[in-house]
Amino acid sequence: MAHHLAQLNVAKLKASLDHPSMAGFVAALDPVNALADDAPGFVWRLQTEAGDATAIRAFDDELMLVNMSVWESVEALGDYAYRSGHLDVMRRRREWVDRVTEAHLCLWWVEAGAIPTVEEAMERLEHFQMHGPTPRAFTFKRRFEPGLEAGRDDDRWLCPA
Repeated sequence: MAHHLAQLNVAKLKASLDHPSMAGFVAALDPVNALADDAPGFVWRLQTEAGDATAIRAFDDELMLVNMSVWESVEALGDYAYRSGHLDVMRRRREWVDRVTEAHLCLWWVEAGAIPTVEEAMERLEHFQMHGPTPRAFTFKRRFEPGLEAGRDDDRWLCPA
């Protein structure tokens, strides 16, 4: 069975999107999303019918944003996140989002063609926050092979801790 990699990250904005201090962030949204859409290995990203990912709320707090996407592989997501123009925006993230003290990112495998729900993603993030990296939710640093979520061979990492 073929697998794809799902990712979730959440962030708390320092101000509402219409606040002048957020202008740089808002200006970067369309170019960064277009960069993802055109990236090798990109499969899907969470957005409204109008193409707005910032309008989707997974929290009661209007300043909390959720970002979710699916990629063909860990390497494809890593190339986009850390070796493309996306990195320029990430370097400026402290201008726009608060530093978080708990885990705000998790990765997991889905069957190729499956689209995860926000509810599933939030459950996986909560699992990661409670248990650390497992086959159910992991990170770039400590990731698992696809198909291990059933609980067998939980120590088979794709890369060392």
